[in-house]
Amino acid sequence: MRDACPYRAAGHHVSMTSLAKAAQHLIGRPILRAEPLHGGDLSEVIRLGLQGGEQVIAKSGPSPMTEAAMLNAIRATGAPAPRVIAVDDNALVLEALPERGGLSGEAWANLGRLVRTLHDATGDRFGWAEDYAFGSVAILNAPAEDWPIFWGERRMLAEVERLPADIGARLERLCSRLPDLLPPRPRACLLHGDLWTGNVLVGESGVWLIDPACYYGHGEVDLAMLNLFGSPTEAFWAEYGAPEPGWPERCAIYQLWPAIVHLRLFSAGYRGMVESRLGAVGA
Repeated sequence: MRDACPYRAAGHHVSMTSLAKAAQHLIGRPILRAEPLHGGDLSEVIRLGLQGGEQVIAKSGPSPMTEAAMLNAIRATGAPAPRVIAVDDNALVLEALPERGGLSGEAWANLGRLVRTLHDATGDRFGWAEDYAFGSVAILNAPAEDWPIFWGERRMLAEVERLPADIGARLERLCSRLPDLLPPRPRACLLHGDLWTGNVLVGESGVWLIDPACYYGHGEVDLAMLNLFGSPTEAFWAEYGAPEPGWPERCAIYQLWPAIVHLRLFSAGYRGMVESRLGAVGA
């Protein structure tokens, strides 16, 4: 990570953003250095250097308390995720994890085992205790016992009024077919909810999941997201296990949700992604 920090220590004083100030209030320790980290499209993320040499990560976000609960739920399964140090309505302070680089070789196998561990944790219904958000796009998590209804109403059609009319009409037609295309009651696995390679940290001792948007749902949702901007290696599938028959069509359906989110947040450049997934399922 290059040192692009605009903050400089001067005794015990450092010019800080409101997030750094909120984090300092939470942990009750002087901050000597604050470094903005890459990313930040949907939230501010900074690395803080504390007196004594310790480093922590501070994040803003749609709901720091909800994200903390999600990280704790992931850690409770035995899957690695950052430890929550402190949290309130304004900031989330996490342990700083070592990072080596991108996914390759054995790291893919480690990720397969990690995701399998995550998905082995199950709930009674689909959804989550609270709604969440990707920026201005709401993530509706009201519990449901029927998976096609959950996926259609809470995901595919949640933003339909804010989409181009022709895309919305195609989504509505597809959702009328979901009972025939998706399993009615798959295992309600604990999902990361935004599982792409940018939300996987790779270190010398393994991999960690960061930036979750958790809820309980069909495990293939995470697999579809992991395949949206790349492809897991055979080492991943050897550890996770092969998808069930019919996976390619369900993958396209599950990739529609993140494609819709990207279209909403990052403009019409993602319209083709939405249209290609609709076309893949004949919608």
